[in-house]
Amino acid sequence: MRVIGGLWRWRKNPLRRTTDLVEAWLALVALLLIVVAAPVVGSLVGAVAQDSLQRSVRAQHESRHLVTATVTRKLDRAPLDPEPDTTAHDIRTRVVAAWTAPDGTRRHDTVLAPLKSPHAGEHFRLWTDRHGQLMTRPLDSATATTHAVLAGLGAAMLTVGAVESGRRLVLWRMVRRRYAGWDRAWDRAGPDWGKAGTGS
Repeated sequence: MRVIGGLWRWRKNPLRRTTDLVEAWLALVALLLIVVAAPVVGSLVGAVAQDSLQRSVRAQHESRHLVTATVTRKLDRAPLDPEPDTTAHDIRTRVVAAWTAPDGTRRHDTVLAPLKSPHAGEHFRLWTDRHGQLMTRPLDSATATTHAVLAGLGAAMLTVGAVESGRRLVLWRMVRRRYAGWDRAWDRAGPDWGKAGTGS
């Protein structure tokens, strides 16, 4: 409301320049875009990301299966390729294990087992596709929602940044044009100041 009041006062101000009014309207438009457009863009991007990520969650849960594997033997080497979503407190040990795929195929491979000190015959669970190929854990719905919310917030912040950058660019060009006008006026008036016979 203060911006609108300021616009109204400038309307009858004899010192008001056209650029002052343009700057005020530019600030008002930028404010409205930030207040209205940024949340709308953020909501739309978040909704699209949520829809896409939830489809991925459903597809991953349909194509990945949790099977029980049996340790055949422990390997002495430390894990070289832990899963990307493992945290520091997850204990993973490299073992040779056997498991039966959902399609009935017997599989045998080196895997990372979530066991502190595995022994032959010990069981653990791992994710595979229907043919028994190792897969990472499927994305869960809560994580997908978190990613969608972050995408929406990021889009809203980018919109705010774009609007403010556009406003500042227009103001910068206006100020440069104003300074160029002052330089031209100075060039017309300045050289004659103080010279004899110029009437100054």
